[in-house]
Amino acid sequence: MSKIKKKELEKLQELIKQLNQVQSQIGSIEIQKHGLLHQSSDLQNGLKELQDELEETYGKVSINVQDGTYEEITEEDESDKED
Repeated sequence: MSKIKKKELEKLQELIKQLNQVQSQIGSIEIQKHGLLHQSSDLQNGLKELQDELEETYGKVSINVQDGTYEEITEEDESDKED
């Protein structure tokens, strides 16, 4: 059986090793991404729940998240948004 040169084999082995490492890192990143997507979804659900609670307490309002002040949203304001 014939063999390739030692330097060629070493280069081939090194490239395959590096490729495997990169693929492993990609897999790790995808797992992190998956977890972050779930976390984002959970946070969005929590935000929606809080918005519903605030609307039940204060009615339809626009809340300034910096200082907590709010203004009522009139029907005219809502119709402007639909256009």
